Amino acid sequence: MLTFLVWLILFIICWPLAIIALILYPIVWLLLLPFRLLGFAIDLSLDLVRNIFMFPFRATSRA
Repeated sequence: MLTFLVWLILFIICWPLAIIALILYPIVWLLLLPFRLLGFAIDLSLDLVRNIFMFPFRATSRA
């Protein structure tokens, strides 16, 4: 909602810039999507490694 209000203010102040932003936003989002997926995969991989190393300590503390 806040993004929409900022876009409306930009549209009122400078409508050509707002139209360009409206057109470029999906393109930039698509260009950044692989980096988000890569970050998600790296985060999951590091979580898996951390859980593998922490498993013996969890197993002994519950016994």
